[in-house]
Formats: sequence, C-alpha cells, structure tokens
Amino acid sequence: MPEGPMIDAELLAKRAAELESLFDSAPIKRTFGMALRFEGTRAIFELPYNPGLDHALGGVHGGVIATMLDNAGWFTAALHYDVWISTVDLHIRLLEPVKGRALQAEGALLKAGKRLALAEMEMRTADEQCILVARGAGTFAITSIRRRG
Repeated sequence: MPEGPMIDAELLAKRAAELESLFDSAPIKRTFGMALRFEGTRAIFELPYNPGLDHALGGVHGGVIATMLDNAGWFTAALHYDVWISTVDLHIRLLEPVKGRALQAEGALLKAGKRLALAEMEMRTADEQCILVARGAGTFAITSIRRRG
C-alpha cells in the first residue's frame, strides 16, 4: 500500500493518542468490539470474531466490513489534520466471504490535500492465513471544525 506524506514524529504521536482517545469514547467501539492502534501513519483496526455481526447465512455482514474499512481510512487520514474530517465517498470491494474469523483493517494515505484526503484500505483475516477479504478507497473532506482531543 502507498505511504502518505511525512509528518513530524512528535506531532504524529500526539495526534495518534488524541485519535485513540476519541475512538475509545465511541459507542460503536463497544458494540463491535473493535480495537484501534497506529503503526506509523497507518490506522489498524482489529475485530475479534463476533457472531452478533453475522448475516443470516453465518458470514460477517458486508456492512461490518465496510464500517471497518471506513474507520481505517478515516483515522489514517485524520492523523494528518487537527480539524474534523468527514467521509464523502467510500468504495468497497468485497473479495472473499468470511466466517468465524477475527479481522484486521488497515489504511494507507494516498493524498493529504487542503480540501480532500484520499486513502486506500485493506481488510484481511487476522490469522495465519491472512486472507484478503476486502479492499476499499475513501475520500474525506477537510472541515474547519476543530477536533476535540
């Protein structure tokens, strides 16, 4: 996956901590059971298998996959701004069905512009097989609203 623009290590660590705190307060974190961590400029979301997120045939629902990819892209892009950003476009390609497995979604920044940020995301099974489940791309609008942190 591509790398984003360089960002000062101290600022990177500060923003990552602020974003992790923001995510910790989100009800969706508890509902899904997701965890967030940063590796450099990439946001990585982990989701233990949760049968409550399956569709009627027993596989992980596509909406759950889309949510994980959106989060990975949003938090990756948000790391480069001290203002709120908003998802304006999200493309998801579901590549493999997945049943009964933990998942991991990772974002990579393509462009951090003045008005828009672009990211690519991947989701894989979080096991030794590391199966590519889905890919995504997101466009995020940069607002003038200061992010709390």
